[in-house]
Amino acid sequence: MSNLREKGSGIMTAKKLFIFCLFLMCQMIFAQHDTISIKEVMISDAPLRNFSQTLSVTVLNDSIIERNAVSLTSLLNYNSPIYFKENGLGMVSSPSFRGTSAQQTAVIWNGININSQLTGQTDFNTITTGSFDNIAVRAGGGSSIYGSSAIGGSVHLNNAMHFKNQFANELRMNYGSYNSVGVDYNIKVSNEKASAQAGISRNSSKNDYPYWNTGKHNENGQFYNTSWHGNFGYKINPSNYLKLYSQTFEGERHFSGTLTAKSKSKYQDLNTRNLLEWDAIYNKWISKFKLAFLSERYRYFENAATENFETSRAETVISKYDLNYSFDSGMSVNGIVDYTQTRGAGSQIAQHTRGVGSAALLLRHQVLRKWFYECSIRKEITDNYKSPVLFSFGSRFDATKNYKVLLNVSRNFRIPTFNDLYWLGLGNINLKPESSYQAELGQQLQWRKLFVSATAYYIDIKNLIHWMPNSDNGMWKPSNVSEVTSYGGELLLNWNKKFGKHGLDASAVYAFTVSKDSQTKSQLQYVPQHKANANFAYSYKRWRTAYQFLFNGFVYTPSQKYNIVKEYLVSNAELGYVFGESKTCEIGFRVLNLWNEKYESVLQRPMPGRNYNLNLTFKF
Repeated sequence: MSNLREKGSGIMTAKKLFIFCLFLMCQMIFAQHDTISIKEVMISDAPLRNFSQTLSVTVLNDSIIERNAVSLTSLLNYNSPIYFKENGLGMVSSPSFRGTSAQQTAVIWNGININSQLTGQTDFNTITTGSFDNIAVRAGGGSSIYGSSAIGGSVHLNNAMHFKNQFANELRMNYGSYNSVGVDYNIKVSNEKASAQAGISRNSSKNDYPYWNTGKHNENGQFYNTSWHGNFGYKINPSNYLKLYSQTFEGERHFSGTLTAKSKSKYQDLNTRNLLEWDAIYNKWISKFKLAFLSERYRYFENAATENFETSRAETVISKYDLNYSFDSGMSVNGIVDYTQTRGAGSQIAQHTRGVGSAALLLRHQVLRKWFYECSIRKEITDNYKSPVLFSFGSRFDATKNYKVLLNVSRNFRIPTFNDLYWLGLGNINLKPESSYQAELGQQLQWRKLFVSATAYYIDIKNLIHWMPNSDNGMWKPSNVSEVTSYGGELLLNWNKKFGKHGLDASAVYAFTVSKDSQTKSQLQYVPQHKANANFAYSYKRWRTAYQFLFNGFVYTPSQKYNIVKEYLVSNAELGYVFGESKTCEIGFRVLNLWNEKYESVLQRPMPGRNYNLNLTFKF
């Protein structure tokens, strides 16, 4: 029966992929990607711009962010090759990038790694997108620059600092099915000496959508969250800049149950991020000093009606110095030293303080007009584990004006989390970091308005940390027990065209992923072999319309009874109209899950059917 299900699922997969390809040929698929370089004045994350030229980097700009949902999960699900496992709408959202785990995808905020010190991952439903000017997806290993977790790839959340005369306000409001309400306000004020930004976002939903034709609905799934940010930059003189970034997220989610089991639990989290940066530019020298303070805290209530809860918290201080020198010969050398200290404690975690120091050396060189290479090496020092020497080497050959070949090899790692090391009675202080070797080969073609990128990759991961029952007493403990091999390919397409008062934008992403346990030779759970997304947008004068869809192939699950979650194809459509000239108001109407697909992202946790959203955007 299992084989029959797999064969049947394979047939359905083939049919839906055929439909996807047919749609590509017939409708000039759209997507909302921007593959241009990130300007130096725009972001604090200099290595993303300077040392990522031999990897695939997709930048989603502010206009793309505006046209997508407030959650980072939805934005990346429909605009990147990353697969997301979501425990119901708005619940815990875990990424899988190139077949790796959620803990092996790094999230970088203005150049600082913000993955949780407690769990090792970022819950993508705890990050609202409205406070960022662009969001970049960097595929491939990046641990030699960004440290732990950057194995499958990294997601970069960037804020811009403009030093020009500017005064801009933006207010976005939306109301949708299941009493879903969202309000997002941002203000930007700047001149030639100072730049200031502030904003607040509030989202809530009863989230009580029906479970298909079962007569049930999503009970105990309500949630709310509030986030606010403030950024300030001051130009001391033409060579020195001070910048301050601050962000806070506070939310509460009632964790919904499954088709067969109800839930009464709720989860509260509070995350703060603060970063002070001093940039100094002297001829060929660029100096950046950063001092960051990050905090995270959660409370888990098994029964939301009681005051009994489990809690953990972590506070992290990061100091980082980055010095870059550019030679006349086209060579640039960058040295980075940093120190991170984290103090964690909780009802289930023994109080502990961990300090990690590291040093990295980065080099890039335009050897010939057509040949460029970049390399980096990094070493961390700590008493908690033995860190490997990390490295990367990449080369780009510009075969023609429009065609490039990219090669990159690297060694990357992920450190054990506080939960792994210090969970009371269960933590394992002898854990080794997960380590990986990987290589990728890419090709990029730019022909007029068409951009095509194709990449093949191979990843070998050792010392994978798994929580498993102890053979002596049956208690679950973490250990380095697994090895994983991942390989596959990614295809990205972008196209845009303007003629008269008409505008067309199109893009598509396809990811093929094989990620297998080296011992069992079986595909990892919740890693689809096939994922594809596409978008199409058309504008005429003040009107615009957009259509997007997402295809995820079937995935294996831990369940013996239901060993797969079926593949699904979900589409969204939108229509909007803009009023005004310099000060504008845009009204838009979205239909989500247009074809009312009955699907699950996680076993026995249905996602919403067709639902609606009305939004208003004021710019003044």
